[in-house]
Amino acid sequence: MIHPQGSVMPRLLGGVYCQCRSGLDPGGGSGPGPPGPPPADQHDCPPDSELCGGPEQEHRLKVLFQILDVNGDGGICVNDLSIGLKKLGVHRTEHEVRKIVKAGDKDLDGQLDFEEFVHYLRDHEKKLRLVFKSLDKKNDGQIDSQEIMQSLRDLGINISEEQAEEILKSMDKNGTMSIDWDEWRDYHLLHPASNIPEIILYWKHSTILDVGESLIIPDEFTAEELQTGMWWRHLVAGGGAGAASRTCTAPLDRLKVMMQVHASKNNSMRITGGFLQMIREGGVRSLWRGNGINVIKIAPESAIKFMAYEQIKRLIGSDQETLGITERFVSGSLAGAIAQSSIYPMEVLKTRLALRRTGQYSGIVDCAKHICQKESVAAFYKGYVPNMLGIIPYAGIDLAVYETLKNYWLQRFATESADPGVFVLLACGTTSSTCGQLASYPLALVRTRMQAQASQEGPQMSMTSLFRHIIRTEGPTGLYRGLAPNFMKVIPSVSISYVVYESLKIRLGVQSK
Repeated sequence: MIHPQGSVMPRLLGGVYCQCRSGLDPGGGSGPGPPGPPPADQHDCPPDSELCGGPEQEHRLKVLFQILDVNGDGGICVNDLSIGLKKLGVHRTEHEVRKIVKAGDKDLDGQLDFEEFVHYLRDHEKKLRLVFKSLDKKNDGQIDSQEIMQSLRDLGINISEEQAEEILKSMDKNGTMSIDWDEWRDYHLLHPASNIPEIILYWKHSTILDVGESLIIPDEFTAEELQTGMWWRHLVAGGGAGAASRTCTAPLDRLKVMMQVHASKNNSMRITGGFLQMIREGGVRSLWRGNGINVIKIAPESAIKFMAYEQIKRLIGSDQETLGITERFVSGSLAGAIAQSSIYPMEVLKTRLALRRTGQYSGIVDCAKHICQKESVAAFYKGYVPNMLGIIPYAGIDLAVYETLKNYWLQRFATESADPGVFVLLACGTTSSTCGQLASYPLALVRTRMQAQASQEGPQMSMTSLFRHIIRTEGPTGLYRGLAPNFMKVIPSVSISYVVYESLKIRLGVQSK
């Protein structure tokens, strides 16, 4: 009962989601039946329709599950899936099979039970539906060679019609040189891709949004973007956007640093009073102290983080477009730690310059010389430990919140495209970044105070001693000094960085869909 192309999978999957095609005997036969044509009064469900339901649907899912559950223990492990797929004429590498099991294994027991299997198929089918809709430029339910060429052109890749036809042939079962929804779904459904390229393209946020923090996990880039060099245009546009947003919100950032270091129960610094104090001491220009080094460090940090992220992904053996959340967190956190370690002296210089009095330093180089001469080179790494520890809660919570909001939107509202639109993207990115900042803020405050210690009066304290001192003298709220100006700059930072990013994308020739 093998399909002419060598697989019975199309007949099984064809009935999993749609009753318009009966791939199995509805009477409850134990194996696949003849693949006869659909009755005249029925037609294929369009790709944007809701999943069909009915008594046959669960039966077909159970039959497919039983075929893949080779040892009949009620769970599909890696070995079961590998053998079962081969029986069905579907060939996947061991790495791909492991990806499928890992993607659907919610209880982490190393296998898929029936409920996990159904959830994986339905979730993956939803993502495939979005990609099919975006490729189907003519909205006729078919993808032809011209549409494939156009979609790749949007990604910056130009291929010939012959090359597009070769891509079609790998999925086209009936020789029409076009792919309908059933052919697309049958070919891709039991494939382990977890980050569909279309979703990666639309849901970048760390490259686009700059809220002044450097601990966020890098964005994913599709293989096409990496091959065509679009990635560096995105990074340059993101760097320019970050420079603009940081410069525009620099007064609030300097006020935050001043409040983190100087505010206490005895010295209650308010927002208005803090601004007036800075202006009286150094004039309006003093509001931008420390901004120069804050902008300069964007370029090396972004470049180091991106290169480290890509190398770490290869070291852990992950395909660039199938990175799971845990792998993203590990890779992104390590890349962030490497980047922060490389440019950390610039972080110390930024804090010292933001806190400097009028005439104390003539510039960045003069500040660095003073630190070397009076404190030694080790002073450039004061506060390094709390800064590294801060990566974990910031990156973890930012990633978890963003992925949760993204998946909620994709499941509930994505019917025509994976494109969330400007408002949803900004809202999700801002919410996740704010949550990450809130979780890591106490560590950021301790880091800043340690960076400033040598220039302040009083004993030099370690991280744990400083935590205890703040809790004892100021209470838990003392760990959140400067939080108000920090949050005040989030919305303007996000808005400015997005507008500048979109403008620079056009100038750099980045294709937008």
